[in-house]
Amino acid sequence: MSTVPFIPRPLVRVNQWTILLSVILTWITGQPWILAIPLLANLLGLIFNYNPIMKFARRFLKREPSAYIPEDVGQQKFNSGIAIACLFLGLIGYLANWSVLAYTFTIMVAVASFIAILGFCIGCFILFQLKQFKYRISKT
Repeated sequence: MSTVPFIPRPLVRVNQWTILLSVILTWITGQPWILAIPLLANLLGLIFNYNPIMKFARRFLKREPSAYIPEDVGQQKFNSGIAIACLFLGLIGYLANWSVLAYTFTIMVAVASFIAILGFCIGCFILFQLKQFKYRISKT
């Protein structure tokens, strides 16, 4: 019997908080390399299924991972891809002194992670709309 892969919600929340706090720290300190922390962690998670932030946070789970609300791995990879793109473009913006690019993408990823922490996943909504669009296209 195979099980559906999932990520316990507290680990997803830790990742979201890491993204949000990294962006805020970048704004406060002016050190764009702070963005590299969630960028690299999510890139490793996307490519190698190993997010060091989530791996570290797993140590602090008080219950078995299956006891927590499950988050879909595929959905989280999609969301991670969006976060990677925004963090990367934000980092490039800072390094190239393109303030509009830097702030546009760091604000987008900060707002998305904050809203996700509050309970609404923008990436999930986007993926749902893409699936709906593909379905409507396939029916015509």
